[in-house]
Amino acid sequence: MEVLIAVGAIVLLIVLALSKTLQVVPQQNAFVVERLGKYSRTLQAGFHILVPFVENVAYRHSLKEQALDVAEQICITRDNVQVGVDAVLYMQVLDPHLASYGITNYGFAISQLAQTTLRSEIGKIELDRTFEARGTINANVVSELDKASAAWGVKVMRYEIKNITPPKDVLQAMEKQMRAEREKRAVVLTSEGERDAKINQAEGDKQRVIKASEAFKQQQINEAQGQAEAILSVAKATAEGLRQVGIALSGEGGTEAMQLRIGEEYVKQFGKLAKESNTLVLPANLSDLGSIVTMATSIARRPPPATGG
Repeated sequence: MEVLIAVGAIVLLIVLALSKTLQVVPQQNAFVVERLGKYSRTLQAGFHILVPFVENVAYRHSLKEQALDVAEQICITRDNVQVGVDAVLYMQVLDPHLASYGITNYGFAISQLAQTTLRSEIGKIELDRTFEARGTINANVVSELDKASAAWGVKVMRYEIKNITPPKDVLQAMEKQMRAEREKRAVVLTSEGERDAKINQAEGDKQRVIKASEAFKQQQINEAQGQAEAILSVAKATAEGLRQVGIALSGEGGTEAMQLRIGEEYVKQFGKLAKESNTLVLPANLSDLGSIVTMATSIARRPPPATGG
């Protein structure tokens, strides 16, 4: 019985020694090994053998990027308004040795430092700018955290503000302000629309008047040209008629035809004169129609006066 107990103790001791001696480090992990309480080396991913009872794994670190929730805290803006701000922090262990011996708990330390830095950054700006300046605040917080976490072997990758919560009365005032601003923009847009409509209408009236005047001007020009062309056509026709009459008069029987035409026209016009007027002045030789026709014929045959050269 005692032998069995002794064998069991030896087996247990061997198993314990093997568990302390054989180490398998997973991917994206790092183990910090101490020899007799002093830092010895850092084990990367893979299989490793330690000296039993002399070396041991003191710290285990994940080299993956870690997300750390930063609890909501009350910050005071530059214009003395209290706002609740929460955020999320992304960090990664780059040096397992510094992360093990540089600080006791780097996650807690970075979280606390992020809160104090955020309060400082919020205190530099007014409430209205806190919502639009998130990117600037995040960048400033990361810059400040990097300066401190470099000595801890930790790299702060990103810092993102999740929510900014002002007090209820401030939210109500902001809503009223935004509503008033929207109403103001609506009134301005309406007035600008009415102004543009009036300008467009005036411009349209102006163009219509201009077009009407141009049309009237063109109409007058066209009418004047038409009248001029009509007068010219009448003159040409008259001249052509007179030329044809002259040719006819110079031909055979032309004189007799002219005398007959003059006599007919004399009688016609004398008859009109008797109808339109109550008082008649009769020529002395009214009965001598032949003399009248002869006189008109002599006038028609008279050559035109010579023009001076």
